[in-house]
Formats: sequence, C-alpha cells, structure tokens
Amino acid sequence: MKSRRYLSIAALALTLVAVDCWTEGAIIPSHFVISEAQARVGRPATPRSVAGVARRTTRRVVRRSAIYVSTLPRGCSAVVINGVSIWQCGGAYYQSYGGRYVVVYVD
Repeated sequence: MKSRRYLSIAALALTLVAVDCWTEGAIIPSHFVISEAQARVGRPATPRSVAGVARRTTRRVVRRSAIYVSTLPRGCSAVVINGVSIWQCGGAYYQSYGGRYVVVYVD
C-alpha cells in the first residue's frame, strides 16, 4: 500500500513538471524556482532557518604538537586565531610555551 502511494505521488510530481515544461513555465512561476543558493543571513526569527550554519559551525582548530624550537625563524608575524595568540612563520605556526615555542597545527 505504501509503495503504491509513493508511486502515485511521484507520478503526480512528474506529470506536473512535464506539463510545466510543455507550457513553458505557465504553471510553476519562475520566481518560485531558485537557481542558486541564496542564504539570508541575519534572520534568526525564520523558522528552521539554516542560513549561515556553515559559517556558525565551522571553526579553525589549533592543535599543539610535540615539536619544540628554542627560537622562531625569521619573518614571523603575530596572529590571533579563535582568541589564541600564535606566530605565523610562512606556512608554519608556533605558540610560546615555557620559554620555547611549540609547533601548532591550524585546521
């Protein structure tokens, strides 16, 4: 019974799309179909809003390694990632720890 119901719903949807294509969009208005993602950021009152979820949940993680150096290489600059002050030297990152610098990984 369930499979027959799903088949009927799928057939109805396919028929609607076919008729819409045949009538060149007279049934489904063109503004109803969105061709690309258009997230509305700053609309917290929207029910079940997922706009900006990736922005809110994606964070850079700073992990310490077991590699220590006594001095930093030349050309390092201080940066702050997620409130953690570290040194960026080319593609490597270092954090001061106990008079030395530990290599950290930024993911």
